Amino acid sequence: MATAPSLQRNNAKVALYAALLAAAMLGLGYASVPLYRIFCQVTGFGGTTQRASLSDAIAAEFAGKQVAGATVSVRFDANVDSDLPWTFRPEQVTQTVKLGERQMAFYYARNNSDEPVTGTASFNVSPVQTGQYFNKVQCFCFVEQTLQPGQEVQMPVLFFVDPMMKDDPNAAGVEQITLSYTFHRSEPES
Repeated sequence: MATAPSLQRNNAKVALYAALLAAAMLGLGYASVPLYRIFCQVTGFGGTTQRASLSDAIAAEFAGKQVAGATVSVRFDANVDSDLPWTFRPEQVTQTVKLGERQMAFYYARNNSDEPVTGTASFNVSPVQTGQYFNKVQCFCFVEQTLQPGQEVQMPVLFFVDPMMKDDPNAAGVEQITLSYTFHRSEPES
């Protein structure tokens, strides 16, 4: 039979292991969102678009000349979370783009409230298998947007569709890609 001091040591070890496990799980919980975001950005999983540099866009434009005439329709979608007093819509609903060619689309936003409001846009594309081929060079969605009372703005997005999409059997037959944004209210940092 175990003695009282050895039982206390065993209980202390179990408590320490349980506390370490709880701390590790808490840390993993905090790290899971950024790790998942990185995974989605790298793989295009779930319709996550890619972020491209200007040199990437130039290389894609050159590659696009190799698939001359290949096009895809891009449909633009806009949504606003119910707690954000904005009007937000695409200025053009669809656009036919050549693969590899840089294109610019504009969205319109207006703050309908009587106070400054900051919003952040979340985004995705569908069908999901095209996310890895939809590249944004510049986008209003990369930073928070603050609109003053009654302010109206045009928000541009510079993008291209990678010509490698034509070589992917899962994406080659896609005729239309939908780029969708939803604006959410950003809470001011304390």
